[in-house]
Amino acid sequence: MAETINMPKLGFDMAEGTLVRWVKQVGENINKGDVLAEIETDKATVEVESSASGVVLEHIVDQGTVVPVNAPIAVVGAEGEKVETSKAEGGKPKAEDTKQKTEQQKAEVQAEQKPVAEKPAAPIQPTPAPVQPTAAPVDAGSIKASPLAKKIARDNKVDLSRVQGTGPGGRVVRKDVEAALSSGQPSAAGRRPAPTVVPVSAGDETIPLTRLRQAIARRMVESTTSVPHFYVTHEYKMDALMAMRKQANEYLPDNEKLSVNDFIIKAVGLTLRQFPNLNSSYAGDKVIRHGAVNVGVAVAVEGGLLTVVNRNTDQVPLRQISTDVKRMVAGAREGKVRPDDIEGSTFSISNMGMFDVENFVAIINPPEAGILAVGSAREVPVVENGAVKVGWRMKATISVDHRVSDGAEAARFMQALAKFLENPVRMLV
Repeated sequence: MAETINMPKLGFDMAEGTLVRWVKQVGENINKGDVLAEIETDKATVEVESSASGVVLEHIVDQGTVVPVNAPIAVVGAEGEKVETSKAEGGKPKAEDTKQKTEQQKAEVQAEQKPVAEKPAAPIQPTPAPVQPTAAPVDAGSIKASPLAKKIARDNKVDLSRVQGTGPGGRVVRKDVEAALSSGQPSAAGRRPAPTVVPVSAGDETIPLTRLRQAIARRMVESTTSVPHFYVTHEYKMDALMAMRKQANEYLPDNEKLSVNDFIIKAVGLTLRQFPNLNSSYAGDKVIRHGAVNVGVAVAVEGGLLTVVNRNTDQVPLRQISTDVKRMVAGAREGKVRPDDIEGSTFSISNMGMFDVENFVAIINPPEAGILAVGSAREVPVVENGAVKVGWRMKATISVDHRVSDGAEAARFMQALAKFLENPVRMLV
């Protein structure tokens, strides 16, 4: 019997997604779990897996269509099976709107890419000797180009209006200017005898927000205005953990070496099992304590942040956590992830230790009740038993939803976390 595949809901605030590409075409065989299509959400391009095995009988929506959550997108069934579906169900009217927008954007890009020199020039009166026309100065702010491209062009006196952009929307990027220089394109100053160089100030640049950045802006405003945050900071002794990591990595290949963050993820998962109230979500007149401990890890991607999710963190071995997180981080930075990779976190970690950050606070990712902000593990002077020596220390700050928990519980959580970070062998037994 034919089965309809619907647009998945990826996140509690997702209302729609854009079907970017069909991976399986009509008539192709597909197994349950195979990638059927790629959809673009506010967060990333996500691979949608088929929930049935058989033959792709129909694509209900076209590529480029904006589809509401839970709307049908395809039908999978037995070969030759007859199906009756309406393409309008999958949001076809929005596809026409998308097509119109796409055509309008193409026209705008073509207009932006059209060289200034192609504009009709005023007639030139004939003179006894041929006169080389002089190009008018071009304001760098009127050309769609990246700040670095503008700087290189300004330093080398390259006329940006004569450079074909290859960036998004015809935007001129660094490699376009460098290509123009290597090809010997004459600069605006080079077309004039004995030029007088007039400094041109870079104009303001308007950068449209990506869907990811719009989602981040919306979620963070929602979090800071509707969630009452409070913060607790603790400093951890990291000597034992750093020594254990070094010893373990001596036996592991380069692509499987453990990071400090892997240990932190595992320690947080084990600690959350002791504090179910912090592994929960606020829901009006009640608090939902989640049965699974799924730790989200914030990943810096182009244009923003994405949270990948390590599931059942308290039960998964440390080495498996490391492998899973590496795979998901790589997928997030390539712009392609699976739905399970980015949804369902119950608590998050934001680690900025690689940026030499001593301490910071993070904004809670709704509907979670807490997030841990982790700084760098550093060798610093410490006092033990009245003597000064060098030791490894790391600061971390937990942000908690005050509607769910209070300062005393958060402080106990941070103390319990120290038992794992400062005695890391406990994570292995």
